[in-house]
Amino acid sequence: MTIKAWGAHAGDQPLQPLDIPRRAPGAHDVRIDIAYCGVCHSDIHQVRSEWAGTLYPCVPGHEIVGRVAAVGAQVTDFRVGDLVGVGCIVDSCRQCADCGEGLENYCDHMVGTYNGPTADAPGHTLGGYSQQIVVHERYVLRIRHPEAQLAAVAPLLCAGITTWSPLRHWQVGPGHTVGVVGIGGLGHMGIKLAHALGAHVVAFTTSESKRAAARALGADEVVVSRNAEEMKAQRRRFDFILNTVAMPHDLDAFLALLKRDGTMALVGAPATPHPSPNVFNLIMKRRAIAGSMIGGIPETQEMLDFCAEHGIVADIELIRADEINAAYERMLKGDVKYRFVIDNASMAG
Repeated sequence: MTIKAWGAHAGDQPLQPLDIPRRAPGAHDVRIDIAYCGVCHSDIHQVRSEWAGTLYPCVPGHEIVGRVAAVGAQVTDFRVGDLVGVGCIVDSCRQCADCGEGLENYCDHMVGTYNGPTADAPGHTLGGYSQQIVVHERYVLRIRHPEAQLAAVAPLLCAGITTWSPLRHWQVGPGHTVGVVGIGGLGHMGIKLAHALGAHVVAFTTSESKRAAARALGADEVVVSRNAEEMKAQRRRFDFILNTVAMPHDLDAFLALLKRDGTMALVGAPATPHPSPNVFNLIMKRRAIAGSMIGGIPETQEMLDFCAEHGIVADIELIRADEINAAYERMLKGDVKYRFVIDNASMAG
């Protein structure tokens, strides 16, 4: 079948309305009517060829929520009408150790929700800036939030799991002092989740004007990272720092804030590398710089359930599909609090 979508034919072209194909559901597939799709900074990188290997036409979007429209004959866990989500993964090898442990995000053959290899036309996956999507049941997630919150749930499928996974892996909880660097789409979720997990949360921002906003999100303290005295006062204080900034910056300034054996996990993905850190900041206190990428399907479901139980959603601005190009420009200026979400019903007109 053919549905309406928004995407681009080249990296230097704006997004525009497209007609795209979707396969008929197979035995284990779920067809989803997409209600809302979050807009991630990765979408901009990929559609504009700032990351290598973009395939066109490119239809971005991996923060997908909606209702089940049809299920394959052998699907048992989902029924027509269920509220569901799809994140960054729509397939993997299902045979490797990573898949066996529910860490499909680290499978060497993970297939992204868009720009990944598929037998479906046009030969690569097309994402959630579209009316419908068909996904194998293994990669479909159940949403237990009230339907009225559905649009604000969408960013949990990327921004939520990208911050939840490292917080869980490094066992953040009560008694821990945790820093969150950057208060954007990722950072605002990191603050909310670390706070709900019981940690003492310190938000780091370059902007004096974000102090009140960070506290409203759940930060116990806010530090302006451009203020040398404020930064000095935080030295050797943190068990864990979640660095969400997607621009190259000085990592040493934050490494110095970690306790002995502290870890800073990088989840922001800059288009160009960070300046190389000073090795003495690492070896003198056995500190670590680590990375983390989204999360596997079981962990994503755990995050969604935790957020439903604690009433956590993203702070969003809802837009029509035809506002997406303007939204991209605003995102690049940091002019959104904190995530754009497309109302996919606007594609019908």
